[in-house]
Amino acid sequence: LSTKLLHHGGFVGDSIRDAFGDACDNARSRRRRNSSLNNGSLVYKRNQSSLGSSHSLPCALHGRAALKSSHVHSVSRRNVRIYAQQKTRVVRGPCYVTKDNIDTDQIIPAEYLTLVPSKKDEYEKLGSYALIGLPTELYTKRFVNDGEMKSEYPIVIGGENFGCGSSREHAPVCMGAAGAKMVVSQSYARIFFRNCVSTGEVYPVETDERLCDILETGQEVEVDLEKDVLTVLESGKQYALKSIGEAGPVVDAGGIFEYARQTGMIKTAAA
Repeated sequence: LSTKLLHHGGFVGDSIRDAFGDACDNARSRRRRNSSLNNGSLVYKRNQSSLGSSHSLPCALHGRAALKSSHVHSVSRRNVRIYAQQKTRVVRGPCYVTKDNIDTDQIIPAEYLTLVPSKKDEYEKLGSYALIGLPTELYTKRFVNDGEMKSEYPIVIGGENFGCGSSREHAPVCMGAAGAKMVVSQSYARIFFRNCVSTGEVYPVETDERLCDILETGQEVEVDLEKDVLTVLESGKQYALKSIGEAGPVVDAGGIFEYARQTGMIKTAAA
């Protein structure tokens, strides 16, 4: 794999991202897909898949990436993070409910993209602006209250095509910086899903249930990625989730670079 990465040429991170893009695209081509063009972004639904080798990026590293790494470098080239929260696959707390076609400009408006996530104070400030672009007439409760740096909502609920619009890694990064741990939606814009996994900031979880019409902001829920179920704590009602599959270990590790280090794909200098 190291030879394969070097043969890509250029910055090793670019090569890993190209390989990661190949893996995502090849995984989709091998699974049954339900794709459509909506609001200018490709919406896709993932099916359950098994975990690949512990010494490779998820899925086979071959084929041509549909989206080249230059599309997702805006943050990574500045060594984004790495102040992210510890990962857990079972999260409990109040949820924040959004609807369909939440775009990246609503998640983090372009005026805040000058913040550099590799600087701790700017990473935290980025979190304070998470989902600030949502229209106030539709979302009377803010994801992050004015004057606060963190959100009280560790779980975000969405509808179809969450994360559509322009590609910006700041979108999942700001949500993670605010304290969000998971997004549960019916479908995602492809690039947003990939940015969630590559940054390791939040778990992008899918469900066939229309949870954005069932749940309300502030309801206490538990998301268990080991059992692939969301439970409404007050009623005990449960809703099935799709397995996060091969993307899970990458998010567990904190993103593709940490995953590559932990699996020996990137050599760590001896102490």
